[in-house]
Amino acid sequence: MLAAKRAAKRLVDAQKQTAWRLGMSNRLVRRQIGLMQALEEVKEAIAPEAPKVNADLTHFKAENEPMFEYLKDSPERKRVQASLARLQSQMTEVPIVVGDQEKRTRDFRFQVKPFEHRNKLAKFYHASADIIQDAIAVSIEAQKEWEVTPLEERAKIFLRAADLVSNKYRADLLAATMLGQGKTVWQAEIDAAAELADFLRMNVQFALEMTRYQPISTTSAKNSMVYRGLEGFVAAVPPFNFTAIGGNLSAAPALMGNVVLWKPSDTAVLSNYIVFKIFQEAGLPPGVINFLPADGPTFGSAVTRSPHLGGINFTGSVSTFQWLWKKVADNLNTYKNFPRIVGEAGGKNFHLIHSSADIPHAVNNTIRSAFEYSGQKCSACSRAYVPDDIWPEFRKQLLEQHSKIKLGSPVEFDTFMSAVIDERSFERVKSYIEHAHNSKELKVIAGGKTDKSKGYFIEPTIVDVTTHAKDKIMKEEIFGPVLSIYVYPANDMEGVVKLVQTTTPFSLTGAIFAKDESVLEMWRRKLRFAAGNLYINDKSTGAVVGQQPFGGARHSGTNDKAGGPHYLLRWTSEQSVKRGLVPLADWKYKHMVA
Repeated sequence: MLAAKRAAKRLVDAQKQTAWRLGMSNRLVRRQIGLMQALEEVKEAIAPEAPKVNADLTHFKAENEPMFEYLKDSPERKRVQASLARLQSQMTEVPIVVGDQEKRTRDFRFQVKPFEHRNKLAKFYHASADIIQDAIAVSIEAQKEWEVTPLEERAKIFLRAADLVSNKYRADLLAATMLGQGKTVWQAEIDAAAELADFLRMNVQFALEMTRYQPISTTSAKNSMVYRGLEGFVAAVPPFNFTAIGGNLSAAPALMGNVVLWKPSDTAVLSNYIVFKIFQEAGLPPGVINFLPADGPTFGSAVTRSPHLGGINFTGSVSTFQWLWKKVADNLNTYKNFPRIVGEAGGKNFHLIHSSADIPHAVNNTIRSAFEYSGQKCSACSRAYVPDDIWPEFRKQLLEQHSKIKLGSPVEFDTFMSAVIDERSFERVKSYIEHAHNSKELKVIAGGKTDKSKGYFIEPTIVDVTTHAKDKIMKEEIFGPVLSIYVYPANDMEGVVKLVQTTTPFSLTGAIFAKDESVLEMWRRKLRFAAGNLYINDKSTGAVVGQQPFGGARHSGTNDKAGGPHYLLRWTSEQSVKRGLVPLADWKYKHMVA
């Protein structure tokens, strides 16, 4: 009911704004608003109740979580502001959690606010190799009961968790994500609230649908499929940039009967810990998911040496993913099973724009994709291809919109983008900007300044690569607010498609912009393997769970499509069972009888 009320209210608000924009008289506007309010009341009365967590899940269907807009003086903004104030007034301690035991080591660290890096937000502890080994033992023991727990019972736990995300802890999740990861309120909303809740609910729907399949039986045999968890534990290694990914990389395998060692990113440890606590409150048994902040190589070495490794669920850099894969290969003779390896490893995502494109639309989508969350989305647009016949107008509008971007603190609600996550990221992104400044062939046409005195701030930067379409700034993943643009001859359609295809080793997301349908169809066909998620007349970011399952191939990962129905198969080990129904009276076959 709450979700229906929110959706109806947003519809009414949007209709109110439309009425004013259409220039209706005050009387007509009041009449229209009265009608819309009546409609809202009717919708509230007839809206179906959300399924009870303890209800029969046979026909459960998930819906995407409605999102708040956090308008000035709105109740939701006030709740987030209260959470922001509380979290900023204290330093939260985040322990290691193994089973039902909290642990602390002498190796402690601090999570800071990236936009005010002298301000400590949380104190956390790194697990030692011995603690990681203890966690493996605890998880293997917990799996004995968890793996045979009926799917419906496991599902109810994660549906309760989704409700806690949507309601009780929504403001805290947003505040922790804003402060610890530098996201604006909207970027935190679409991540830590909506996407996380969507993952938890959609995965339940997908799991229930998937496990309904049973093989064909005959008069002589009853056949069935048993959906088991993997034999062993799953290591979940999420990145800093999405709170929801931390939740999903651990919860999705657990839903399917697996046990998990969750190593959160040091720069997202507070928000991830809140998610972990939500799982505990929802009723997840101790030891099913163990929370293990740790040094990356220490964790990676410990889990890949264990004979009980059942799988790795990873999102992060190509180099780290390759390192983990090599460690698994080095230990193949150690394992009881071949580990499942699932990974998403970033991209060098493109916007390809045609002469027939709607220029303001393409410009606005490019601004959002390249610079929201400071370009720190795996799917962010990092390279754009614009035809020379519209480049002057495209450039004019792009620079005009760029000049309006506010770079600042995410707790200021008019901020569009804030600091990058940490000093290492700052220095890496800065090096690419310096490369552009120092190159005679490249031109920085907007932004280009950096300042880490207070926070790790980098201006949204636009680089015209002139004739150097394969400069490293067009090839390599930067993971920051840097957009490189190549202006291509409008009549060289084949050439630009080849550039998009071959310039980088990645294949995560891409977007094509055109009004000419024949161009769109040709590009879609030719760019078939250039992106795991292809957007037509829309930006390269913003995949929604259940709507655009997400993942890419080549060096972008294993393309297992998180947020889709097939992802959970990676965390399931099926067993086919045949039960004979007719006694065998003779071992001989008929053709053997004389």
